[in-house]
Amino acid sequence: MTRHQDAPRGALDVPALVARARAAAGPDGRAAVGSIADWETFPFERDGLRLRPLDDPTVPEPAREDEDAATCSRCAAPDDRYVWTDATWRLSARGPVSLPTLILGPRAHVDLGDLDDELAGELGRMVVRVERALAAVPGVGRVHVHRWGDGNGHLHLFFFARPDGMTQLRGLVMPLWAHHLPAIPDDEWDAIVASVVASLDASAPSV
Repeated sequence: MTRHQDAPRGALDVPALVARARAAAGPDGRAAVGSIADWETFPFERDGLRLRPLDDPTVPEPAREDEDAATCSRCAAPDDRYVWTDATWRLSARGPVSLPTLILGPRAHVDLGDLDDELAGELGRMVVRVERALAAVPGVGRVHVHRWGDGNGHLHLFFFARPDGMTQLRGLVMPLWAHHLPAIPDDEWDAIVASVVASLDASAPSV
């Protein structure tokens, strides 16, 4: 009986997954570079590119930052650190950025799976409002919405604006491009943020 067969039915067998990956790797322990390197949107050329060897899983995983509400930096940050707030949500626009980037999070110390039905519904509406506000900025072609959750225990969602016509930045590779492009000038970024804030204020639900 294999390790994979020993795993509870419906569970992800992590050791078996790692073993399959290592069995498929080359003599140096590295997997071959996949077809993503041939995508026209991929920011790196295939020649000379190689993957890191796969590490052993770390179980239990190390704690993320801000796991505990009592010491959470996001909870402790005052409203003036954010560009837009209401009774439930806060939006930040840190700079410098190479692409317009906004971060939305709740005031309450919760992660995505902790949201009750009411807050989950509010989150859905807020995602649409922020997406619309950022998409309305002239020069924005598309808005990408991301939630990873691996680095911080306080829920936060990223909104990345892809510049109009820059189709090489489409899809999942845009955050990689963002690490290699020059910063937007401060005055331009400030004006973009002001436009988003005005749109959010205009779209506030009536009480």
